Amino acid sequence: MLTYEEIMLLITALASIFSVIAVYYAIMEKNLVRAVVFSAIQSTIYAFIYYMLMAPDIVLVYVPVAVGLYPAVILILISKTEKVEKQ
Repeated sequence: MLTYEEIMLLITALASIFSVIAVYYAIMEKNLVRAVVFSAIQSTIYAFIYYMLMAPDIVLVYVPVAVGLYPAVILILISKTEKVEKQ
């Protein structure tokens, strides 16, 4: 039977894998709006990982900036340009 600590480490490891997948999709996506959404998903997963690592003070700062403010600013900048990256 797994202990509580092992379960928490397993959940953190799975979240890390999902975050790497989100980063890959954010980098490879040609549609810039989708790339920002994948980046926000990655930031949300990082916030969850910080919470699992018992760093709530970092989570309280990271969530508003990385999940809310940063994607909002990037989306405003994308709205001033073209939505799809060209080769």
